Amino acid sequence: MLANLFPFTNWIKDYNTDSLRSDVIAGLTVALVLIPQSMAYAQLAGLPAYYGLYASFLTPLIAALFGSSSQLATGPVAVVSLMTAASLEPLATMGSEGYIAYAILLALMVGGFQFLLGVLRLGLVVNFLSHPVINGFTNAAAIIIATSQVSKLAGVYVDKASHHYETLIRVAQSAFNFTHLPTLGMGLLAFAIMVGCKRYFPKIPNVLAAVVITTCLSYATGFNHDMTVPVASISSSQAQHAITEFNSSLMQAESLAAKRTELSKKLSAAEASGEPLHALNIQHELNTIALQLDQVKAQSHTLRKSLREMLFAGVELSDGTLMFYPTNNVPEGMQADGRTWRLRVGNAPLNATGITIMGGGAVVGSIPSGLPSFATPTLDLSVVLHLIPFAIIISLLGFMEAISIAKAMAAKTGQRINPDQELIGQGLANMVGAFGKSYPVSGSFSRSAVNLQAGAVTGMSSVFTSIMVVLTLQFCTPLLYHLPQAVLAAIIMMAVFGLLNVSSFVHAWKVKWYDGAISVISFITTLVYAPHLDKGIMLGVALSLAMFLYKSMRPNVSFFSRTPEQTHTDTAISELEHCKDTSVIQFEGPLFFANASFLEDIVTEKITENASLKHIILSAGGINDIDCSGAEALELSIEKAHAHGITFSLCSANRTVLAVLQRAHLLEKIGTENIYATAEQALCNQHGFTATEDNATGSPLPEAYFHAS
Repeated sequence: MLANLFPFTNWIKDYNTDSLRSDVIAGLTVALVLIPQSMAYAQLAGLPAYYGLYASFLTPLIAALFGSSSQLATGPVAVVSLMTAASLEPLATMGSEGYIAYAILLALMVGGFQFLLGVLRLGLVVNFLSHPVINGFTNAAAIIIATSQVSKLAGVYVDKASHHYETLIRVAQSAFNFTHLPTLGMGLLAFAIMVGCKRYFPKIPNVLAAVVITTCLSYATGFNHDMTVPVASISSSQAQHAITEFNSSLMQAESLAAKRTELSKKLSAAEASGEPLHALNIQHELNTIALQLDQVKAQSHTLRKSLREMLFAGVELSDGTLMFYPTNNVPEGMQADGRTWRLRVGNAPLNATGITIMGGGAVVGSIPSGLPSFATPTLDLSVVLHLIPFAIIISLLGFMEAISIAKAMAAKTGQRINPDQELIGQGLANMVGAFGKSYPVSGSFSRSAVNLQAGAVTGMSSVFTSIMVVLTLQFCTPLLYHLPQAVLAAIIMMAVFGLLNVSSFVHAWKVKWYDGAISVISFITTLVYAPHLDKGIMLGVALSLAMFLYKSMRPNVSFFSRTPEQTHTDTAISELEHCKDTSVIQFEGPLFFANASFLEDIVTEKITENASLKHIILSAGGINDIDCSGAEALELSIEKAHAHGITFSLCSANRTVLAVLQRAHLLEKIGTENIYATAEQALCNQHGFTATEDNATGSPLPEAYFHAS
């Protein structure tokens, strides 16, 4: 009982010094990979980079202590981070306080759902996400994740469009004219370091090496060069006018949004009090405001784009301050500082007394030192209702990723994995993590592989990983200030390249063409509808269920003939002729309401097309269950055969099926003398074929057989 509640007691009771040494080394090694990766994935989720660290100091520990895998490394991962961003984008601006609060709430909901599934032993629900669906989604997600980092790699800034491919077009247009070459250089250098370490120095953590080298280079060269200046320091009437218009449009949008919120409350009150006319008037006002808000947002986008595309040259004045002129309009006789300056424009109004202007590349910047404050996630019913479908999808996706990794490692270590216990561990990790400001997490393939290769023996390795993250938050955050954003983009892109697997589409198609088709459709739908990633998964699941129902409604039916060697084979395979007076029908699959009429149609077809038919033998070896509708259809088939003077026999039925037939009183209709253990016995005894010596007796089943439950 204690081991069920606290699984870690199974391995901690036999813990020794050798295990401790191995786990310490493995834990520290994983931490060196986790720290930069988690910061990169947090930005993929639309959160400040340091929230990746917040999602990494509690979750590995909890998942290891309460899960069933000793080597699974839990924390931020690419696909779950992307799904988090897709879930929250419609609710709030990325990186805003509201957005962060919703991400923490989502972690609590994901954890709660996983924990509930684990406690109720419902881990099998994950089977609704079939392999073809996951394959199509994962390949599409890898492309979406990689391409979403192109803007950071090029050092350009664009507004997100309603579809991911539209955003990519904006990025391409901006990158063509405004790529920041030092930023691109940093990203390419990070790629070179990681690839080089993997190839020539595999024992060195390649991600850590890229982070250390590029951060030192960034600090030494002054890669980041931001300044905060008053708007008067920008000598461009066009820029100043655009800043004023931009701030005005944002204030107008905020006012319209507030009015919309107030009207929504009034609409709910009017509908609750039964005032349809008043509610209709309010709805009309809401529609008008929605149109106005769309127009204002479009204006804000145009102004933001024009401000981002403005390039300035800095000229030092006699008092040591800088005046910024358009790059093509520096006054004669003035010497520019050699940098190209750009305005940092986000979704907030620009402060006229302190505008941030960038003369270098983007870096992580200041990270709050110390652990986050622990607090209960803010619950908002309307937000919870919106997030429920996303929480379910993320829960299942995250668990599938975690359990797949855990099983792959267990195959090498011989460890026994309990899926329900793993659900409990992942659920607790997400729930407890939410109180420490974590967003949804899952098991990481790359870090789990590192953990296994580094010699992790028990879940204590993840405990040491958590300790390392805590020490980083407490003492090392200043060292991460100069880490280039382009390097984080390169880390993400390197990590997701491993998710691409084109051969899996070909393999699925070869196994079953419809599995390949479902995989391709899921892939295309996910790409086309991104960032609305749930559509690809939902369509894939719907297609999988539809195909399952179709196959259940029309199961495989074989017609057997006897070979000269006195064996029985499917006529469709052997190309043998059908016997004129005897038909052996093998029905494969459960006989239930969805396919019951199909059996009746097959029997009717055989009777209609063969006037000389004397015997029908139903080989029930493939029927593992029968429901009431199936029994009804079988009874009608028997009656139809008897009405045409045809003997109906049953063979190869298992005990469960015979018990159902007995309760349905079908054994009497068939006749116990017409029930056989094999088709060979039925043919030999009932229908006059020459039996082999082994089957010479071929007697019907004894009464005890078909009376067994």
